[in-house]
Amino acid sequence: MSRFRRTVVAVALAAATAALATAVAPAPASAALPTAAVALGDSFISGEGAGAYAPVVDVNGVAQTFPGWTAPNSNAFFCHRSVNASLHRATLPGIQDRFNLACSGGQPHDIATASSARANGRQVAAQLDQLRAVGRTHDIDLVLLGLGSNNSSFTFGDVAEKCANRFIADAWTGWWEFWAYLGGPVEQEPCTDADLATATQWSAATAETTTAVRQLLATLREIDADGQHRVVFQDYTNPLPFDLDPTFHSEDSRDDTRDKFRALGAERYAAGCPIHRASLLPGHRFSQGLGTLVRSTRDTLAAEFPGADLVYLNVQRAFDGARLCESATSPTGALATPIRLQDSPPNGVFVTSLAGKDKIAIQRIANTCVSYFQTCQESWHPNAAGHQVLGQCLSGAAATSARAVACVRASNGSITVS
Repeated sequence: MSRFRRTVVAVALAAATAALATAVAPAPASAALPTAAVALGDSFISGEGAGAYAPVVDVNGVAQTFPGWTAPNSNAFFCHRSVNASLHRATLPGIQDRFNLACSGGQPHDIATASSARANGRQVAAQLDQLRAVGRTHDIDLVLLGLGSNNSSFTFGDVAEKCANRFIADAWTGWWEFWAYLGGPVEQEPCTDADLATATQWSAATAETTTAVRQLLATLREIDADGQHRVVFQDYTNPLPFDLDPTFHSEDSRDDTRDKFRALGAERYAAGCPIHRASLLPGHRFSQGLGTLVRSTRDTLAAEFPGADLVYLNVQRAFDGARLCESATSPTGALATPIRLQDSPPNGVFVTSLAGKDKIAIQRIANTCVSYFQTCQESWHPNAAGHQVLGQCLSGAAATSARAVACVRASNGSITVS
């Protein structure tokens, strides 16, 4: 064989060997996506009440910063996504980035459909659309979900407004008078269970929430990079105790079972708990009902999505001993924001005392909350310290091997998740 031919054959063999090596060599591994924890749902997840609210991108892709106190409440900023929210306070080993997509006032409707498409919704895209955007750049390993307190049957804000206004109307007006409120006449009797939610409403709310979360789980199955993620279903904690500290039972020799008790009304407002004592137990049964709704949703979907990593996080006792008016020093030391209102026109200055104000002034202040809901929407939500506690609850739920855990605050302030 000539040198030329030997050279040609050698080159050919080398080329064939290289081609074979190329054919059988594995493709270069793509870079692993950074891991993410995502928060979805409503105000107890977004960080309402915790302050330090971040800009929120609206449906037009514009980041909305604080627009002023008289801006429409539909502005995306009023989703109130706080950097102090529990998602950001939790210890989450292995998580590289965190995304708060929750929105104060969020409803099941807002999971798959733009909030702007419903009455009183904020100008933000569907939370699933926002989640898909995260899924394109991150491996979603943890989802914190808070859903159920707002729905087409009832909302937390309406419940709180109803019971607080009944108390204020009772405190400042006589039985022969009426409360001139923008929403119409206000009763002066304490709230009952039926005033907060009926059996029919509970059933409808549970079905509505389950449908929304089913859509969420289906979307996660489609977009998650490795198909492995935990979803934590957090329920709700009541900002008020089962009974008020004795300091707030009466004032000026009048309690809240008689007609007109302005001094007591001013005292409870200053402490953050303008509420009839008789409304407290119905309020706690309402909170417990929300827990049942969330647990039922989780259990139903666990059966539909076998193998899915779904954890129910009960936080109903997370604020034990540190609720508003549970101690004589309230609101100091409480884990929830007191009810706070602004006068008209709203300017960011909160009214901390109603002492000495007459019925007309009280009505004007209360109506400011109706006209400009952003001036009072933080009321009765976890504050920054409360979200720090909820962050500890989330830390435990993220690490547990159990499918249901309870987060409880002890009398010394320590938090356990078990």
